Amino acid sequence: MAALAVLGAGAWGTALAAVLAARHRVTLWARDAAQAEAMVRARRNARYLPEVALPESLAVTAEFDAALRGASLLFAATPVAGLRELCARLANARVPLVWLCKGFEERTGLLPHQIVEAVLDAAQPCGALSGPSFALEVARGLPCALTLASRDSAFARSAAALVHGGRLRVYYTSDLVGVEIGGAVKNVMAIAVGISDGLGLGQNARAALITRGLAEITRLGVALGGGAETLMGLAGAGDLILTATGDLSRNRRVGLELARGRPLAEILAALGHVAEGVRSAREVRKLAVQQGVEMPVSDAVNAVLEGRLTAPQAAAQLLARDPKEES
Repeated sequence: MAALAVLGAGAWGTALAAVLAARHRVTLWARDAAQAEAMVRARRNARYLPEVALPESLAVTAEFDAALRGASLLFAATPVAGLRELCARLANARVPLVWLCKGFEERTGLLPHQIVEAVLDAAQPCGALSGPSFALEVARGLPCALTLASRDSAFARSAAALVHGGRLRVYYTSDLVGVEIGGAVKNVMAIAVGISDGLGLGQNARAALITRGLAEITRLGVALGGGAETLMGLAGAGDLILTATGDLSRNRRVGLELARGRPLAEILAALGHVAEGVRSAREVRKLAVQQGVEMPVSDAVNAVLEGRLTAPQAAAQLLARDPKEES
């Protein structure tokens, strides 16, 4: 049994903490003291995961230092936007870190591992946990398979072994870039599929978008140094399929609402959670231009999000593209 700390009490952080508490000594840290107190009292995260009771063995606190005390592995369960601040608070902790967030940092366009490397000691073991994983299903104990990635192969293997167990199956890899690109860009593609479904374009169109979206993810990932085989696995194809088709997907819901003509600001306000694809679309476009990678589906999503095209116009633009060799 290991001592673990999950830093961030959103839906995914709460779900992972609850599952790991069956096999380890786990502390879940919530930034909001009132939220932490309510969770301790009700044994439930009413704000982000109200459907699932928290195990009695799971400790919940708003005291940051108390959460870290004795922990041998930390999980950063913040959105990408909060990762830099969290890492700054961990600068002197010297405890191995695994982050759960997917996407790019706004303004800098950095992936999570680049943020971590900019703030923490380069010698500190770290990595990403990614893959097809709706928080609600994980919290309910339904089967799930994930990938833990780290450039330190030994750390990837040992950290995966700690998380692996019960109905949670965890693979490991040293392809950190591939795993992070898969996790970030699939959110943009899920918006595209949501738009298609919202327009009633059918299941043939959905399958085509997922397939061509995966081709775009792979082209960009390989250009940035990731492995094509990684992007055909859980962190790429697996996460894309889930996020593009699952009804619990926030990014898919954004696409569905855009297809109905609803303003983006109104959609995000009603969502109540972060939809990383909205933040990531612009950064994907920038990276594609920098790397000389063609990404027409991503471009179309970005144009809709920025208000340069309506959802029907974006669909028409993609359908009007000239025939070419599949690649």
